[in-house]
Amino acid sequence: MVAALIVLGLLLRGAFMSAALTITHLADVQLQANLRRKLVEHLGRVPLGWFTRNSSGRLRKTAMGDVDALHQLVAHQAVETTAAVVTPLGALVYLLVLDWRLALLAIATIPIYAAAFAWMERGSNASMRKIDESNTRLGSAVVEFVSEIAVVKAFGRARKAHAAYRRAAADYTQAVTDWARPNTRIEALAGLVVSAPVIGLVTVAGGAWFVDRGWVTPGEALACVLLACVIPIAIEPLGFGEMNRRAAAAAALRIQRLLDVAPLPLPAAARRPTTGAAGDRVVYDAVRFAYDQEDVLHGVSFTCEPGTVTALVGPSGSGKSTLATLALRFHDVTGGAVRIGGVDVRDVEPAQLHRHVGFVLQDVQLLGGSVRDNVALGRPEATDAEVRDACRAAQIHDRITALPKGYDSVVGQDVHFSGGEAQRVGIARALLADTPVLVLDEATAFADAESEAAIQDALAQLVGGRTVLVIAHRLSTITGADRIVVLDRGRVVETGTHPELLAARGQYSRMWAAHEGVPA
Repeated sequence: MVAALIVLGLLLRGAFMSAALTITHLADVQLQANLRRKLVEHLGRVPLGWFTRNSSGRLRKTAMGDVDALHQLVAHQAVETTAAVVTPLGALVYLLVLDWRLALLAIATIPIYAAAFAWMERGSNASMRKIDESNTRLGSAVVEFVSEIAVVKAFGRARKAHAAYRRAAADYTQAVTDWARPNTRIEALAGLVVSAPVIGLVTVAGGAWFVDRGWVTPGEALACVLLACVIPIAIEPLGFGEMNRRAAAAAALRIQRLLDVAPLPLPAAARRPTTGAAGDRVVYDAVRFAYDQEDVLHGVSFTCEPGTVTALVGPSGSGKSTLATLALRFHDVTGGAVRIGGVDVRDVEPAQLHRHVGFVLQDVQLLGGSVRDNVALGRPEATDAEVRDACRAAQIHDRITALPKGYDSVVGQDVHFSGGEAQRVGIARALLADTPVLVLDEATAFADAESEAAIQDALAQLVGGRTVLVIAHRLSTITGADRIVVLDRGRVVETGTHPELLAARGQYSRMWAAHEGVPA
């Protein structure tokens, strides 16, 4: 009967453990899925400009690594802690029933371990925060270095590019060393006092003394020795459980900080830009903007008339890109207003704004889907014929049809587009979206001669009949613009056409002379 009960108990223990771990793992999977959906949904509402100031490595670590870091806490901690505590407690209760002195003997070394553990815990929260922060920087450094490896190796800068990674690795190593070095010996001694051999020796010696005094029988003393050796089983899971809890708490804090990033404010009463010719007018009215309390734009005013091309030029850091992206609400102005079709862009719902204002940037981002899906990103409902027409106009149709899978080719797997080809896919995307207002970060700035010709032809198709705001990096590409706005240190210093600005012999004239390589 006793043997049958033991076997039954073991079977029930295995069944309950399996059921409990199944429940907690299902909960963990659901939690991770919910968190990642929530993060994606939240990041979709964050101003696009926020992403330019936060590294992709840090975001990836939070969305992937930190969510994964909750696994041990959710899927294992409760079950393993319960198992680690219940078994020794059951043994201790049994010893109390036999004789309270046997129970005390079984846990005689525990106070020594507890004191050592408390000593190691001093200042551990600060140490663990430092380790966690350095680990985050290390992860970001790895992601960013790997993403840029082709460029740095091509220009022989691999050794210098390694420097950021080496610094991050050294900081992490130092943080771990600073935490571990003073605790190593204490941890070893603490582990020794609760090890099975030490507990066995203590209980054998104590049990022999108890038997000699007549307090317990030899059988009860032997039971004490056997049951006391169960106690170390609880120590290791509880120690790891505390470490997992801290790691999960730090990860949860980073996830919460990401979720606390302020989303793009939605208008209380959404308005639509007026349609027709007047609806294509873009007005910058005394626009001011600041990054981290540092003013970047100082009362900038100008108007992009419907159906015209307005170019923004100026030295690096003059505010060209910032000014252009304000129309797309990458950021919100800190003073003044940007109006499209007579409506402040802050009063337009983001989805509606992006249907009215399109953009083509230098660094075109293609998703890991089919070519067709990449082109139809702004209009998923577009027909195959419309997608093909947009690609023909963008001078990329022939390249796509030459692929084995054509428009079904998956970017990054079946095809790797060059920079110029990716630009033309981006232009096809903008053509298909067919927005009346277009922000264009000069797409040919880094194209080779062959690609530039094709891109220029595609751009000619794109800008026709639209209100276009161009961020100009090479002055030769905007000489035909209807209006050129010259910026310097966040202020408009000149406006006019190319001939007018040359005749004024101001800053634009000097920039042109430098561009042409002749004295001003």
